[in-house]
Amino acid sequence: MFTGIVEGTGTVTAIDATADADRLTVALPGVVDAVSAGQSVAVDGVCLTVETYDAAAHAMTVFIATETADRTALGERAVGDAVNIERALAADGRLDGHIVQGHVDTTAPVRAVEQIGEDWTYQFGLPPSVAPYIVEKGSVAIDGISLTVAAREPDGFHVAVIPTTYTETTLSERSVGDAVNLEVDIIAKYVEQLTAAHR
Repeated sequence: MFTGIVEGTGTVTAIDATADADRLTVALPGVVDAVSAGQSVAVDGVCLTVETYDAAAHAMTVFIATETADRTALGERAVGDAVNIERALAADGRLDGHIVQGHVDTTAPVRAVEQIGEDWTYQFGLPPSVAPYIVEKGSVAIDGISLTVAAREPDGFHVAVIPTTYTETTLSERSVGDAVNLEVDIIAKYVEQLTAAHR
């Protein structure tokens, strides 16, 4: 489990693409002290397992299955791109964001980016498959970042981004037309399923 509080950004240094899967190598200088094989790490909000860790290069390699590539925007990442990094939440850690599984539901397009004073407002498209779970003042994870829905429209939603989030995550690199990973609040999905039988 994750919280959507990004620890920093890593850099994609290599992509090993095959017909069945991809492997990404991500350099982690200044992000985390170390990771180890078998650990879960969220990369742009996608929960992935560390296959190998090169301590000398301070870089990890992760495996991306075809289904993951199809459902997320990781397949669009290129060598040199920055990605958000968060390690799994320790049992005694703080839940400063919200419950994030790292199980991306879909991607959404960036529709608008606007700076308002020191803050930023981002508008995203809203795929019909997840529209019921996006509510005003509710939580959503965008590329693994825990954000609050500021406004909801029939086919889109807005989030407000503070300067720290803007500068310390990959949001500053996203522009209109880019696809972002979107994970809705898992609690909303459980509530829907539990109440469906009583309708």
